[in-house]
Amino acid sequence: MNQHAIQQRLEAFRHALTQTGCQAGLVLTSDPHLSEYLPGYWQVREWLSGFTGSAGNLLVTQQEAALWADSRYWEQAEAQLAGTGITLMRLGGGAPGMADWLAEQGSTGCLAVDGRTLSLTFWRRMESDLAARGWRLQVDFEGVSQAWEQRPALPVSQVVEHDLAWAIESREEKLDRVRAAMRKQGADWHLLSTLDDIAWLFNLRGSDVDYNPVFLAHALISAEGQAQLFVDASRLASGVAEHLRSAGVQLQAYDSITHALEGLQGQGLLLDPSSVVVDLARRVPETLPTIEAPNPSRLFKACKLPAQQDHIRRAMEQDGAALCEFFAWFERELAAGAALTELTVDEVLTAARARRPDFVSLSFPTIAGFNANGAMPHYRALPQAYADIEGNGLLLIDSGAQYLGGTTDITRVVPIGQLSAEQRRDFTLVLKGMIGLSRARFPKGVSGQALDVLARAPLWEQGLDYGHGTGHGVGYFLNVHEGPQSISWRAPASVPLEAGMVTSNEPGLYRPGQWGIRIENLVLSVPAEETEFGDFLAFETLTLCPIDTRCIDIGLLREDEVRWLDAYHAEVRQRLAPLLQTALQAEALAWLERRTQALLEH
Repeated sequence: MNQHAIQQRLEAFRHALTQTGCQAGLVLTSDPHLSEYLPGYWQVREWLSGFTGSAGNLLVTQQEAALWADSRYWEQAEAQLAGTGITLMRLGGGAPGMADWLAEQGSTGCLAVDGRTLSLTFWRRMESDLAARGWRLQVDFEGVSQAWEQRPALPVSQVVEHDLAWAIESREEKLDRVRAAMRKQGADWHLLSTLDDIAWLFNLRGSDVDYNPVFLAHALISAEGQAQLFVDASRLASGVAEHLRSAGVQLQAYDSITHALEGLQGQGLLLDPSSVVVDLARRVPETLPTIEAPNPSRLFKACKLPAQQDHIRRAMEQDGAALCEFFAWFERELAAGAALTELTVDEVLTAARARRPDFVSLSFPTIAGFNANGAMPHYRALPQAYADIEGNGLLLIDSGAQYLGGTTDITRVVPIGQLSAEQRRDFTLVLKGMIGLSRARFPKGVSGQALDVLARAPLWEQGLDYGHGTGHGVGYFLNVHEGPQSISWRAPASVPLEAGMVTSNEPGLYRPGQWGIRIENLVLSVPAEETEFGDFLAFETLTLCPIDTRCIDIGLLREDEVRWLDAYHAEVRQRLAPLLQTALQAEALAWLERRTQALLEH
């Protein structure tokens, strides 16, 4: 991004602030649905700062500007913000909070923010923090529209059915479950703005947001009457409107949600303060009590039904077969001395997945990072900045896809040329953590916070660690990052793991400027056994792809860890080989057999 262009945008933004009488402006990486990945219209923070990471908040005063980003993005943000006049604030690295930083810039004042992008929870916390420092928060600021002359339009992609053969549960059944939960809370209305919840509830999918099969919409659900879906009817594929109406769903224009809220009457409105923006919450009449609780659909969609679990297993097999084809090609080209880059990895791997049945899209931008680039957890190669894959080192590939029957997310690290003893040691320590978590058995009611240490213990023993969480929930042909569960000691809330939840298992280790290692499988929480101490759960590993044993320091693995790896590779070979039986797939089959050879004699 041109540094001069960023500085001009900041000046235009500051001019808009002046017109409102505010001394500072806050730009969040957010939209009216509090999404992780944003449509172009709402990529305001990226446009204003030039920083392309998927998380980070920007604070601008008349003299200064600062961007807060977590450790996943420190190196990337440092490079992209250079020369813009924006200071990087390293979250978790000793940087002051936004309210403290703002207080340092001036005695008192007004902080402007677009209330359409600010959650009710964040608003309350920020307002309290600012008030303690003599500042106030103004939440009706839309000054970016003045500064951004060529702002993209809101997306208008087609909204389609997620066929019942894949969805398994009808929208009527899902609405019944949500309404039962509403009645238990004493609510006769429920406001829903999170796009994955809406797509799940109504068995619909779209493409308004890259990599996430969702569409822009809001929903108002009555405990006894109709559900209202706020999405422009012209966007619905043929027959969808009729199917929705037959299920008791009334269609309303997307932007009419504010008017609908202002006219609500009843005994109580259920809303999740972390999932509803201030702009909408303020539209609710004072005469209508609000009941604050997590969206019921959040837990419902996190616990995949048995038939959905079977579809996920089939999607993992197709994804694994595509990876076999890619890695066989990659190793052949590498051995032949072909010119390979990080961009080539993305292109060829995507093409291999696209050939697989029921493939829809990638589930996030492919991360292919060689050596130092792999040390940036959310690095992405771009045509203007990428590395050639040559010499010696480690190549980290984090990728995933959306299939009609599931969402995949996998990270593998492969050797390029000769590896050092330290690289093998680092890889093996990460592998030990991944295996330790994979083998976990735990009482029902245990959260991911309690299990995180299993993945970190081998690293902690050596004084090593990584800055990101160990695991995130994964959707069912939905968002690759899905709550409510996670595996991280840093998680703000303790959410028990439940049977049917799909979660990532991805410990890592990053040496800035040198290399990065992450090994990631998706795991399914399944019933293990019932003992006199209660019900226990375990993890079934879903992801099917060899872990490159050429990177291992075998002397650091215990025999039971090697046996786990051999058993995993035997299952990978047994389930993927039938999908690689054509003459064109012979190379991939040979690669699979070579990379799944046992390390121990059985």
